[in-house]
Amino acid sequence: MSSFRKALKSQQKNHKERSQPGFRKHLGHLEKKKDYKLRADDYHKKQNTLAALRKKALDKNPDEFYFKMVSSQLKDGVHVANKAKGTEEENTEEQRKVMRTQDIRYVEMKRVAEGKKIERLKSELHLLDADGKERNGHTFYMNSKQEVADFDLASHLDTAPELVDRVYNRPTLHTLESQTIQGAVEPQSIMKLARQRKHQYKILSQRIDREKKMFVIGQKIQTRKDLHVSRR
Repeated sequence: MSSFRKALKSQQKNHKERSQPGFRKHLGHLEKKKDYKLRADDYHKKQNTLAALRKKALDKNPDEFYFKMVSSQLKDGVHVANKAKGTEEENTEEQRKVMRTQDIRYVEMKRVAEGKKIERLKSELHLLDADGKERNGHTFYMNSKQEVADFDLASHLDTAPELVDRVYNRPTLHTLESQTIQGAVEPQSIMKLARQRKHQYKILSQRIDREKKMFVIGQKIQTRKDLHVSRR
C-alpha cells in the first residue's frame, strides 16, 4: 500500500509557492511562512526579555545595599567605579625605595646587555680600537715641487688605484695581468657584502647610542635616589 502511495505522489505536480504579483513588485519579495516564522520568533523573544526586565525592576527592593555602591555611581545610566582617594599613596616608603632600586637594576641590566651586543658586533666586523694610536704612514721624497704635483701614487706603487689604500697584500699590475688571484669575487658579491657591512655598522651605531642613553637614565635615577636620601 505504501509503495502505491509513493507511485501516486511521483505522478503529482510539484507544488510551487505564489510569487509577488507584478503590480506589487515595488514592495519587494512576497513573504513566505518561513520568513514570517523567523520574524515572529524574534519579536516574541524581545518582548519576553522586556517583560522579564520590567518584572525585575518591579521586584527590586529600594532599601537593598551592596558595599560596591560606596565606590561607584550612576552616570548617564551606566555604573562607573569611583577612583579611591589616595590611591597614589598606597605604596609605603619602603616599597617605593625597593621600586627605585629595581628600576636602577633593570636599567643597568639592559645597559650591560647592550654592551655585550656591541662587543659581539665589533668582533664580527673586525673593528680595531684605534683611538689614540697614530696611523702608519709611508713617506715619499721628491726633488722638486713639480715632481710632487705630478706624483701618482698608483703608478709609483705599480698597482691598481683601487688597491692603493691597502697596507698589505697589494699586488702589482704585472701580477694582476699574469696570475689568477685566489679568492677573487664578482663585483655584485662585493657590493652585496658592502651593503651588509654598512647595515651592520648602522645597527652598531644605534646600539651604541642606546647604551649611552641607558647610562644617562641610570645616572638620573641614582641622582634622584641620592637626593631623596639626603633630604631625610
